[in-house]
Amino acid sequence: MKLGQLNHLIAVAELGGLRRAARHLGIAQPAITRSIQELEHELGVVLFERHASGMTPTPIGEAFVRRGLVVQRELERARDEVQQLKGISNGIVSIGLSTAPHVAMLPMVLEPFQRRYPDVRLRITEGLFPALEPEIRSGAIDFYVGPLAEEGLTGEYITEKLFNNSRVILARRGHRLRDATSLAELKGARWVSTSVTINAEAELWPLFQQHGLPRPVTAVEARSALSTIAVAASSDLLAMMPRQWLGFVRTGRLLTQIKVREELVASTICVVSRSRLPLTPVAQHLCDLFRRSALNQPDPLP
Repeated sequence: MKLGQLNHLIAVAELGGLRRAARHLGIAQPAITRSIQELEHELGVVLFERHASGMTPTPIGEAFVRRGLVVQRELERARDEVQQLKGISNGIVSIGLSTAPHVAMLPMVLEPFQRRYPDVRLRITEGLFPALEPEIRSGAIDFYVGPLAEEGLTGEYITEKLFNNSRVILARRGHRLRDATSLAELKGARWVSTSVTINAEAELWPLFQQHGLPRPVTAVEARSALSTIAVAASSDLLAMMPRQWLGFVRTGRLLTQIKVREELVASTICVVSRSRLPLTPVAQHLCDLFRRSALNQPDPLP
């Protein structure tokens, strides 16, 4: 099995056909056909279903492509690491960020990182850990900064606490509940929610349960901060967001904070990476910049 065959296989799987893969890779189509046939012969299986509109992986092919992607990414990381250890700073660093580090940490991290590594491409994916975990596990994302669910992660990850966090309640300007001062006054409200866990309701329900209040109604489950803010600003749904978004609310004209007396504890902000393989030197430097940035974050908890 050769690396070139693996690259051909992945290109065909991602692009859905030999012609498109050949055009993308800049090589002749027969060379890709030969690579796929040699792989299938070596493995003794059919990796692709051929049809008029292109090619799609068989179930076995899908499993092999998943493994192949991990190998391909690790080889890319290995190449980047060797170059960086030689003093040649290039390559790609890919990170996953939740909304809190996007707002509170990235502005402090980006300028010094780009100043030191101007030729390194930084790839940022917004999301919470449950949605990004497959990419973290496969190596597509070097590390994640954001909240985690309360239960611990398995040994395949290294988790480091950065700082405690809290939340605020946001509503559109002029909302009928804008002057509420307690969660009890919000018990009939409907919510737009994102989730650190797979279950979006798990973000709100424990807080209301703690104060003896009925389960809140999650009417919309958003997958990004932009979606959450857009829904809250254009409807009567309330949103509970990390406190870092207060700066955005104060400078904007769409949302207002509902100041309740209860402490709205949020999940701890952590940095998560894979345990079995170290970060490249450049990715490690970027991770260190996030650690330093975390020291400037006020701790909302006693």
